[in-house]
Amino acid sequence: MARNRKLGRPTDIRLAMLKTLTTDLILHEKIETTESRAKEVKAIADSLISLAVKEKDNFTMEDVKVSKAKLDAKGNKVTELVKSKNGKEYLKVVKEETTEKRQKDMPSRLNARRKMMKMVNKVKDSKGNNIDLTAKLFNEIAPKYEGRVGGYTSILKIGPRRGDNAEIVILKLV
Repeated sequence: MARNRKLGRPTDIRLAMLKTLTTDLILHEKIETTESRAKEVKAIADSLISLAVKEKDNFTMEDVKVSKAKLDAKGNKVTELVKSKNGKEYLKVVKEETTEKRQKDMPSRLNARRKMMKMVNKVKDSKGNNIDLTAKLFNEIAPKYEGRVGGYTSILKIGPRRGDNAEIVILKLV
């Protein structure tokens, strides 16, 4: 992250603002902001994308045993009546064990994922489900820029903002 612009804010507020702008850029692939903020976010976003491109294919597929509740035709959990040691009866959910193929990150990719998570906020969609921005960086954004060496974002000037005459720009992923 470039450390030369203070943007007229205390450190904690400035870092939170840059983190939010970076999150919005990755989520929407385009933001509108002032020129000085855009230059700072550009440096952060380019470093995150280059990290994602570098570690994109650094994982292994692994078989994992998974214990899940058995479901009936309607999608409800199957239960059975069981007696406890002291003679009381209760319902117990029937479990079934299966094996699934899951992706396991190699140590360098895991480190890259943690660095990315430090630089972006957690985001939820309109239904309240979590959006995994690191997965979006690895699976959607990194393949687009695989052959590129830097320059993943561009700044387009719009003009001065009405009121304080600050230069407004659009920062977008190329």
